[in-house]
Amino acid sequence: MTTRDLDVQAFINRHPFSPYQWLVFATCFFIVLLDGFDTAAIGFIAPSLLKEWGIGKPALAPVLSAALFGLAAGALVAGPLADRLGRRIVLLGAVLVFGAACGASAFATNLEGLTALRFVTGIGLGAAMPNAVTLISEFCPDGRRAVITNAMFCGFPLGAACGGFLAAWMIPQWGWRSVLALGGIAPVALLVVMAFTLPESVRHMVARGAPAERTRAVLRRIHASAADATRYVTAEQGARTGGGFAVLFSRSYAVGTVMLWLAYFMGLVIFYALINWMPILFKEAGLPAQTATLIAALFPLGGVGAILFGWLMDRYDANRVIAIGFGLTSLAVFLIGQVAGNVGLLTVTVFGAGALMNTAQSSLPALAAAYYPTQGRATGVAWMLGIGRFGGIAGSFLVAELARRQLSFGQVFMVVAAAALVSMAALLVKLAADRNRPAAAGPALRPQVDPH
Repeated sequence: MTTRDLDVQAFINRHPFSPYQWLVFATCFFIVLLDGFDTAAIGFIAPSLLKEWGIGKPALAPVLSAALFGLAAGALVAGPLADRLGRRIVLLGAVLVFGAACGASAFATNLEGLTALRFVTGIGLGAAMPNAVTLISEFCPDGRRAVITNAMFCGFPLGAACGGFLAAWMIPQWGWRSVLALGGIAPVALLVVMAFTLPESVRHMVARGAPAERTRAVLRRIHASAADATRYVTAEQGARTGGGFAVLFSRSYAVGTVMLWLAYFMGLVIFYALINWMPILFKEAGLPAQTATLIAALFPLGGVGAILFGWLMDRYDANRVIAIGFGLTSLAVFLIGQVAGNVGLLTVTVFGAGALMNTAQSSLPALAAAYYPTQGRATGVAWMLGIGRFGGIAGSFLVAELARRQLSFGQVFMVVAAAALVSMAALLVKLAADRNRPAAAGPALRPQVDPH
């Protein structure tokens, strides 16, 4: 029998983005949206916690950062697992964990119990995000990967913003526990849909030598011509360096890996410092509690601009595009601290800063997904997100420390703005390193065994 090879990425590249690929996109989008909702929920209920439990702001720092420790742990473990076991199984487990734990958080009766449940919630959230990014990137054509991946990642800031708007509406009626209850019910409902619709990555199946019939079944839903092949292969650019960590710290990728970690770390310093503390800072600046929450909710909403950055990244150097975004972010965050006395101007400035910061930050996973080969992609994306989560932890404690030192409203935002300049510098270093990294070896093909 004549063997007919089919390169799966070349197949995806030459066919229009199919309804089945849009279904994968929609599923990953909602995973990331719920991830954003559950991650940000604790910041929006923080003022209610302070009032109901009679605690001070410094005492709130552990519960605000508990999920971030879990996010780091979940990402660091889930990436290597997904490169070994597959993206689908890890995603299903992750959604189950963060949905169940967030729902259980609604019944917490003390700060210690809530902190523990937020940690478990974070483990699930940390495992879900990088694998959703990796899965959709591996279903994208090369020429549209950044814009589609960024569009999917927009679910995270959109979910965080929805959390703010829903919190402002739900808390006065049903209390802060209702926000966490919703954050538990929605993922469980999505999990049922995922069990029937979510496929495994075809590039992962080929790279791991899975039976050809499994790959054929998925590819036929993209285009029927996939059935004409008897063997499926993938051509990876770059030298064969093993999998997982061997890829990340190989000579070709080591500098870029560290710079991606640094850029994402500093971006999350900004995001969590502001999303967790802006409602409280605005309230202390004289705004009514509901107004403070609504204005703060505009900050993550601006992340939908990542679609524009994705389009630019598919056409120009992605490192430079994102670096410019972080440079503008620094200026915009600084300006928030200068306009607190004008509610209208504050609203516009917060939205603008959020649009810039979240657009730049949301583009980094697409950059990482395109940077690494299949055998190390999930690990590369997950470890960037996992190491970056410690930036979120630092951001949560940073504002608490600045408040303890009695820095003014404007000085707090000036300190936070400096983190964006570090992210910009890291991406420019990566750009220089990419231009000078060792030449790639020829493409490596990992054929599947013909079952016939």
